[in-house]
Amino acid sequence: MMQSLVIGNWKMNGSLSANEVLLDQLLPALIDLKGVQIVLCPPFPYISQADSRLLGSQILLGAQNLNAQESGAHTGEVSARMLKDLNCRYVLIGHSERRSLYGETDTDTAQKLIAAKLAGLIPVLCVGESLQERQSGSTETVVARQLQAVIDSLGIETLKGCVIAYEPVWAIGTGETATPEQAQAVHGFIRRLLARQSAAIAERLPLLYGGSVKADNAAALLAQADINGALVGGASLDAAAFAAICQAAALHN
Repeated sequence: MMQSLVIGNWKMNGSLSANEVLLDQLLPALIDLKGVQIVLCPPFPYISQADSRLLGSQILLGAQNLNAQESGAHTGEVSARMLKDLNCRYVLIGHSERRSLYGETDTDTAQKLIAAKLAGLIPVLCVGESLQERQSGSTETVVARQLQAVIDSLGIETLKGCVIAYEPVWAIGTGETATPEQAQAVHGFIRRLLARQSAAIAERLPLLYGGSVKADNAAALLAQADINGALVGGASLDAAAFAAICQAAALHN
């Protein structure tokens, strides 16, 4: 059984003072928690602040995005190498907000994933459908397209050592959450799709659920057979709620 993984995505939230308060509350609550790997993804300006506070703890550092280029004239962008320099271990790739708000394509996502891997980062590949796509019965088609775009471009072996996060777009920041059964159905579909191309990779690849994960629904979601952890948004800004999610993940390791 693989270790549970919980990633807190702070999105564009925080300040130096607010981050200090959050980490002051969070670190004692997670000390010595076994059976779960915890990752925090603060905004770029606060990565160094978080790194200094996480030093000596079991919590790892991640980033919310990166540019696929190694360097050059890309004003306002951040490369994988820069994230590695800042002690990041994980990076989110293809988050639905990047796709919907900033027009990132499946091809962009594939390029970012390989850039992350080449720099020694662990990519967290985000996939998921909109409400309209779910209502039209296209969930599996959309998720398969997003995954296959990476596999066709880079090969199934590229996913070795990666993480996949299923985040139904209609459940992100809306308060709506996929039922445990709905989430498991998509996670099971992802595992089967990958297994058709590499059983070894499918068996070992962590699959996370993201989409309004909260303290009161985490246990039921994390109890599902193919859900190995959570990608947490808003609740990661609440120390008590995030700690409860991490504790639930540890119980289902």
